[in-house]
Amino acid sequence: MSDRLSPRLSPIHIAIVATLLGIIHQSTAGLGKVFADPTQPASASSANQPNHSESPKQAQSPVSFELDVQPILAAQGCNAGACHGKQRGQNGFQLSLLGFDSNFDYDAIVRQARGRRLTIRAPESSLLVQKATAELPHGGGRKIEVGSLAYQILTAWIRQGAPRQLEDEPTLTSVEIAKTDFLLKPSETAQLSVLARFSDGSERDVTSMTGYLSNDAAITSVDATGKLVAGPIPGETAVMARYMNHICVANVSIPRTTALPEGFYDQQPRANFIDDLVHDKLNQLQIQVSDPASESTFLRRVYTDVIGRAPTANEAREFLESQDPDKRERLVDQLLDQPEYIDHWANQWADLLRPNPYRVGIKAVLNYDNWIRQQFRENVPYDEFARRLITAKGSTWHNGAVTLFRDRRSPDEVATLVSQLFLGVRLECAKCHHHPFEKWSQHDFYSFAAYFGRVGRKGKGLSPPISGGEEIVYVSTKGSVKHPVTDEVLPPSPLFGTAEVAEGSDPREALAEWMTSPDNEYFAQVHVNRVWAQLMGRGIVDPVDDLRSTNPPSNPRLLDALAEHFQQSGFDQKDLIKTIVLSNVYSLSSVPNETNAADRLNHSRHYRHRLRAEVLAQAVADVTETSESFSGLAPESRANQVWTHRIDSTFLDTFGRPDENKDPPCERIPDSSVTQTLHLMNSRELDARVRSDSGRAARLANSDLTPADIVTDLYLAIFSRMPNDEERSYAETLIRDSSENTASKDNTANQSGEKEQKETTDEGRRRVMEDLMWAMMNSPEFIIQN
Repeated sequence: MSDRLSPRLSPIHIAIVATLLGIIHQSTAGLGKVFADPTQPASASSANQPNHSESPKQAQSPVSFELDVQPILAAQGCNAGACHGKQRGQNGFQLSLLGFDSNFDYDAIVRQARGRRLTIRAPESSLLVQKATAELPHGGGRKIEVGSLAYQILTAWIRQGAPRQLEDEPTLTSVEIAKTDFLLKPSETAQLSVLARFSDGSERDVTSMTGYLSNDAAITSVDATGKLVAGPIPGETAVMARYMNHICVANVSIPRTTALPEGFYDQQPRANFIDDLVHDKLNQLQIQVSDPASESTFLRRVYTDVIGRAPTANEAREFLESQDPDKRERLVDQLLDQPEYIDHWANQWADLLRPNPYRVGIKAVLNYDNWIRQQFRENVPYDEFARRLITAKGSTWHNGAVTLFRDRRSPDEVATLVSQLFLGVRLECAKCHHHPFEKWSQHDFYSFAAYFGRVGRKGKGLSPPISGGEEIVYVSTKGSVKHPVTDEVLPPSPLFGTAEVAEGSDPREALAEWMTSPDNEYFAQVHVNRVWAQLMGRGIVDPVDDLRSTNPPSNPRLLDALAEHFQQSGFDQKDLIKTIVLSNVYSLSSVPNETNAADRLNHSRHYRHRLRAEVLAQAVADVTETSESFSGLAPESRANQVWTHRIDSTFLDTFGRPDENKDPPCERIPDSSVTQTLHLMNSRELDARVRSDSGRAARLANSDLTPADIVTDLYLAIFSRMPNDEERSYAETLIRDSSENTASKDNTANQSGEKEQKETTDEGRRRVMEDLMWAMMNSPEFIIQN
């Protein structure tokens, strides 16, 4: 080989090369531990069992990746969704969300990027450490301080060779807060203490390594050390503590500092257990209930809640004039037997189930809607309703319930809907990673979805935007669900407990049996909570279908009692509604007092809310004595009989009807908007209905009723109450003056006869009544349930 191809090395070059080779040899020896099989325990020299009663110190006890290192990353938010825990990571470095996958995190830290994040020989120089201490530029800023306990743990772990596991390493079994209920004064502080327990029986105080989050920081805030600081106003909230994948909750209450009169709640009337439990909670918080609502307020409230329409003038007059002490109970029984009850509550469930008509086909949606209404016509018990839906099979043209499986095509899609509707468990997050606010994992999610793995379909499938073909849903002999990461075929398994599938049977039958079992408290709780929210303006848990430990009920004992009552009644929704609306809590006034003005959780008063779109539309029809024409429905059909959102209605869309392209479940937003106000004030259609020649104003103007009778009719029809003295005097004067002024002008201008005078007088009265009706229908009393 020529000299040109084999350059000579000087003694200095040789020395440099030798030095580099030595460094490489030493580093390789250290990295042997790093790149060892993570499933194997570390060497004996560094794998002694750690002492969990004390935090590991630098160069003292061996450091565990799962028990010592990962908690640091979680506590500092490194694996949070806004940082390296998001789907694509941050700046090329990705961790599993909240540390749910230890193997993935170990591989990302130790092996990825050619191992450049760790320097075994000089742990302090490791990229992982220098980024965390902000000695190198770090988008997340300084997370740990040099010399701190977290710093010592990280550097000790790296110095020990960054082992994946220690020999006989225990596992984390549970985490709990030492004290879970706090009763604080305004501006008072308290300290949370979090204890972790391990499989070897050891314990560790992990307060400093736990992440905290308050549900309402204005009531009680919490800092990174677990210190609680009560706000200046009375209230209550929950504080979440998360250590690794374990979550626990502390409840904080700040009662009023001014005590109620001695024995205040002993003197309050109580109709049933609802009053007992609500009063007990309010007494604890030293909050006084509002006064009872008037008879007229109760009347309009119970009509719009139970059957979705306001009472007629005659119905209102009859109730208000009755002296029967049991008239409320008789009224509720009567309302529950009305056909309007069926349409009102079926319409609400249609929101939760109705699919996109452009996706599944208009005929399938019609059959689905008919099926839902039929369940309410038959007063099918709620558990049977759920069972029929979950196990549905047959033709989409003959059994509307199977449209659920026409719309949701894969097991995971069905699982998310079913778990949210019938269990109040939102599993959507667990499809991709461990649930950030609950205990559910990917394994839990796909095992639950496996109950729907054998749902088969025959037919042409979907062909949006028409999808007109018939489809048959049946139970297939094959079909499985795999874990998306491990590719493991998962057998059907419930979220808790057992629900074994018999050989050759439909897995959904086992799921329905487990779901509706009395042992499954979620099933009854989510439904009573949803009904309670419809009747009371806010759920005991809010949102109504999000039952989790980190979103606790405002009154746990009340939720449990309602669920137990519902189960014992045979899941009879009518009985549940009657129990709630006959409680004294339901009939409280919405007017706050000085003690409950800030209460939005404990139902110390009735919470006002805007009437549902269909209820308000029906109220407009009843008040004006006109009807809205809906395409695809028979004449005189009511708004809550609309079976698809493809049927146009500007009014319903304005007042919160879900978009037809939105996937169920659709819980409506009850808030009012400027658009709604402007629509009532300026809609030409509404104006035409008020001024209709066949409407109420025209009928009253042409009648022989006195101004006093007309005013009474208007107030009973629109507000379900009698006018007060001021309202009566003002309205009567307007009507009387319009008649007199019109007649006077007519006598002056034309002496043609009594008939023309009467017609002119009626026209004047009509204009005044139209203006009165328009003003009353634009008032909050008409739009808002008081």
